[in-house]
Amino acid sequence: MSDLAPRPRLLLVGGSGGLVGRHVLAEFGPHWRIRSLHRHPVPEESRYDVEWVRADVASVADWAPLLRDVDLVLTVAWYRFGPERRFAPLGEGLLRLVRAAREVGVRRFVHVSVPDAPPSLETGLPYLVHKRRVDRALEASGLSYAIVRPTMLFAPRDKLLTVMLRTMHRYGRFPMFGDGAYHVSPLAAPDLARILHREATLPDSHNVTAGGPERWRYRDLTDAMFRALGRTPRYLRFSPRGALRLARLLEIVGSTLLYVYEVEWLLADDLGLPPYEGLDRPLAAVEPFVALEARRLRAE
Repeated sequence: MSDLAPRPRLLLVGGSGGLVGRHVLAEFGPHWRIRSLHRHPVPEESRYDVEWVRADVASVADWAPLLRDVDLVLTVAWYRFGPERRFAPLGEGLLRLVRAAREVGVRRFVHVSVPDAPPSLETGLPYLVHKRRVDRALEASGLSYAIVRPTMLFAPRDKLLTVMLRTMHRYGRFPMFGDGAYHVSPLAAPDLARILHREATLPDSHNVTAGGPERWRYRDLTDAMFRALGRTPRYLRFSPRGALRLARLLEIVGSTLLYVYEVEWLLADDLGLPPYEGLDRPLAAVEPFVALEARRLRAE
């Protein structure tokens, strides 16, 4: 896009301070005007043409003024864990946004969702129940939309692979749930941002899953992470039931390391998604990231 051409305007809902948001900012910032709605200031936004709107998605009653002159709505707002009283207001805020976007005629709506989960989670977990309400409302809205459903993400300061590496480095052991034969396909957060950018330009409405370039057996990935740290893989083994009990105990004591639904989702073998296709460059492999993070840990 030429710098002389008018820059399209993006309403980024959920802000640019989180794992996905900060990479969305880097991907869209050079070529878009961004209206970024979130609660706390993000210094990185000063590098780009960003209008910060201090607000909580759950508390926005009238979205119409925020949608003025907007070409694309991109939602990244969600919580990782919490009771229904946390997710219900957030879901209602996003439902109001979908209705308002339809009424003002927004050209494109891109929504970050999650992959399919076991049926018990889909119907019984507030995290998913309210997320799916938003998904269904967008599908029925008549808007031009893309619902992007990525698998596990990695990037510096993520809540998954870097935490796993730190645990292996510090204790020399790592919990293994069951036989480790279920699968994951890690996706780089910058690649997700590129996917969202491409989906913003497409004309058709659809749901799309987004996995990384390789489908790993979980045990093979954790073995590779140990080797990157220069360690022999050593595991604390838990049966599937024991893994759920461990996660439940961590929740009770207030830990954010692991949640019960995350263990159940992993054991269900629903996270080994096929790679996303259509980008102009290949998806980033996880091995270089793991090697770099391991070197950092070993140098501390």
